[in-house]
Amino acid sequence: MKVVTFGEIMLRLAPNGYYRFFQDDQMQATFGGGEANVAVSLANFGLQSRYVTKLPTHAIGQAAVNSLRYFGVDTDYIARGGERVGIYYLEKGASQRGSVCIYDRAHSSIQTAKSGDFNWDEIFEGADWFHFTGITPALGGDMVEICKEACVKAKEHNVKISCDLNYRGKLWTREEANKAMTELCKYVDVCISNEEDAKDVFGIEAENTDINGGKLNKEGYKSVAKQLADKFGFEKVAITLRSSISANDNDWAAMLYDGTDYNFSKEYHLHIVDRVGGGDSFGAGLIYSLLSGKNSKDAIEFAVAASALKHSIEGDFNRVTVSEVEKLAAGNGSGRVQR
Repeated sequence: MKVVTFGEIMLRLAPNGYYRFFQDDQMQATFGGGEANVAVSLANFGLQSRYVTKLPTHAIGQAAVNSLRYFGVDTDYIARGGERVGIYYLEKGASQRGSVCIYDRAHSSIQTAKSGDFNWDEIFEGADWFHFTGITPALGGDMVEICKEACVKAKEHNVKISCDLNYRGKLWTREEANKAMTELCKYVDVCISNEEDAKDVFGIEAENTDINGGKLNKEGYKSVAKQLADKFGFEKVAITLRSSISANDNDWAAMLYDGTDYNFSKEYHLHIVDRVGGGDSFGAGLIYSLLSGKNSKDAIEFAVAASALKHSIEGDFNRVTVSEVEKLAAGNGSGRVQR
């Protein structure tokens, strides 16, 4: 099975441990980004994983390419050009102090991309699945049109399409997001959302839910999923359910609506090491499980377990195997030493 993902990979700069910005004079430098994180997870699960973006030819751009190649991700169709790699600064939260992300991504190479940078017919040759997020069209420039071109070509090649709505208010307004995503979602087969994105992008929300107070009415998400599916004709709608107790402790679950049944996963109590990339690891787990032929119940259990494990791993990338995920999904979550 071959999966193509398309988006921006960024340089992540973060203080060590739980230090605040410049509490000491060192920062860890790694790479990450929504669709890149998905590509790495899928490569670790044993699928052919192809990542598409645009990066400069200088040493930092090449380091980003190398970070993907390390995991076996196909980087052959990464366009080269432009002057900079986007940066984000991450200060990890603890207890009642939330994490902080500061973005420095203006004029990055992917934002300067043009239609001619990507030969989608070649990119989708032999592909089974295409994944992008709502962050990619939000980057500005020609990105909405390029995403649409990719979706049209994916359909011409009979490729399934998934999209994580991933609304980012720092990139565009709700009105801009609604207009663009309403057009792009016409091509999407599997929609991934969370307790905020459906409301921010399409004005669809669950009743009796307080995401900041840790109160989630799971029954309300049945209505959200059905409204999304009815609006766009999605084959499946996955909604992640996060109850935030503190920056370190969350309860984590999800639901998958397949047009007939509403399948809720078990709930995990997470003591978080690094939550960045948690949603992306969920998306990757869902893509893998659906491509592997799992039924809806098993698919959502695999996806949530994959994401639960990601929350225990530093960095954006989820460094776990299928067997580790399946053990957790089957109920082995004690964390005991494996000998």
